[in-house]
Amino acid sequence: MLKRVLVLAASVLPLMGSPASLSSATDPVPAVVAPSPLRISPAFYKQSIIDIFGPSIDVEGRFEPEEREEGLMAVGARKVSVTDAGLELYDDIARGIAAQVVDEKRRTALIPCKPQSATAADDACARTFVTQTGRLVFRRPLTEQEIATKVKLAGEAATTLKDFYAGLGAILGDMLIAPDFLFRHRAIEPDPAKPGEYRLDGYSKAAQLAAFLWNSAPDDMLLTAAATGELHTADGLRRQVDRMASSPALESGVRSFFADMLGFADFETLAKDPMFFPAYTIKAKGQTQEQTLRTIVDHLIIRQGDYRDLFTTPRTFLTRSLAALYNVPLVELADNGQPDRWIPFTYPEDDPRAGILSQASFVALHSPSGRSSPTLRGKALRENILCQRVPPPPGDVQFNIVQDTSNPLYKTARQRLTAHSTSPACAGCHKITDPIGLSLENFDSSGAWRINENGAEIDTNAELNGVKFNGAAGLAKVIRNDAALTGCVTRRVYAFGVGAQPPRNDEWKAIEKKFADSKYNFPGLMRQVALSSMFFALPSTQETAK
Repeated sequence: MLKRVLVLAASVLPLMGSPASLSSATDPVPAVVAPSPLRISPAFYKQSIIDIFGPSIDVEGRFEPEEREEGLMAVGARKVSVTDAGLELYDDIARGIAAQVVDEKRRTALIPCKPQSATAADDACARTFVTQTGRLVFRRPLTEQEIATKVKLAGEAATTLKDFYAGLGAILGDMLIAPDFLFRHRAIEPDPAKPGEYRLDGYSKAAQLAAFLWNSAPDDMLLTAAATGELHTADGLRRQVDRMASSPALESGVRSFFADMLGFADFETLAKDPMFFPAYTIKAKGQTQEQTLRTIVDHLIIRQGDYRDLFTTPRTFLTRSLAALYNVPLVELADNGQPDRWIPFTYPEDDPRAGILSQASFVALHSPSGRSSPTLRGKALRENILCQRVPPPPGDVQFNIVQDTSNPLYKTARQRLTAHSTSPACAGCHKITDPIGLSLENFDSSGAWRINENGAEIDTNAELNGVKFNGAAGLAKVIRNDAALTGCVTRRVYAFGVGAQPPRNDEWKAIEKKFADSKYNFPGLMRQVALSSMFFALPSTQETAK
């Protein structure tokens, strides 16, 4: 197996180099370059497998870590290659998926033909499988040479193993570890409407739309639209975008965007001290993310609500485990045999726990294992929610005072941070983060509500951009009305779909205005971005050199 993985690694790693120019060797300065391939995320991988083969397929195994750039994993995907160790991880996952697809329980439904013999090669059936399945896995039709090669390999494996389905499993495993699946390639072709210029080909456009709106591979209709040239016309593109935006699959795209924007990948390494936070269990950790994503989907898609109101909405969803963590009385009239099912819940008016910033997915994620951290919470709010950069701390900074929660002189986080930030080297950054992070000190490291720390009353008076407020409820209202909030999410949506920041041109300003005019309707923003001329624009050599 390792030999096969290393051979595949040799074909993957060169993909991350500088994209080749379209111009000939005699051209002094090429006009455009092919956009860099993007490594698919674990969430995209899993959703693609579900959409191609069905929800009964389990995707088991670890993925190689992603890298964040400019606030998003989707942007960092431009520069992420696959290591030899990463290829081994992908290989394990791929072989597990392939074995499930061809097993006796599923083969009738997932394999579009039946071989003449289950114990021998059948090139005709193998060709049908490779052609149909490969089109979905690679997000484009396979070439005749690709099909012939895979059919030959399937036949050789079937003959050796005396098992037709084992032969199909072998080539499916190869496809699921191939660069054409692990990376989204953006191929370019001459633009017949603009002589001398180039454009993304139809299949690249289809893949980019599906990744953006559905966090998955293109479906059959979208691939057909790519094949017929429909995506190269304004009306055809609009028909597909409107179809996709009205599909239930849009939920997957919205979930993926916010999980990326809010940094949920960091939950992989998050831990809490069970001595201090026994209610923060493994189950609760997973449910905190799901709570926020359910709140987002309900508010933005189902209710078509104002994006800004995500930070003040009293509506959310709880389980018994989360209710215990938050110490919230949850009345469940019937459990329907599901002891920890999701129940819609509305906080009373003026309850400070309204809005997604008061949920454990934010306050617990941005806290060390044994204490809260106004600095980390303020930094996350600035960077993830408002798109404002917070400088890293100097390398020689000592955090002893901040970390020592048992010091009787500094019982609360506010007192410890005040003592710590008296150093000139620390004061600058803490002025940016702490005044807003301190408003969330009523939430401990696990997200549970409290009013005292070490016997001392917690002071949650805070300030943001000269506006003074108190507590989480005050923060929610100030953030909701901050102009940076909507500007940030608009840029992040574009960067999530394209892998780069938007240009500050008239078309982009028009998108921002339409977002505001729609009362910040989020699905409408995604639709406007997908229909913009910038969404499929090719980078110029000047932009690439920056």
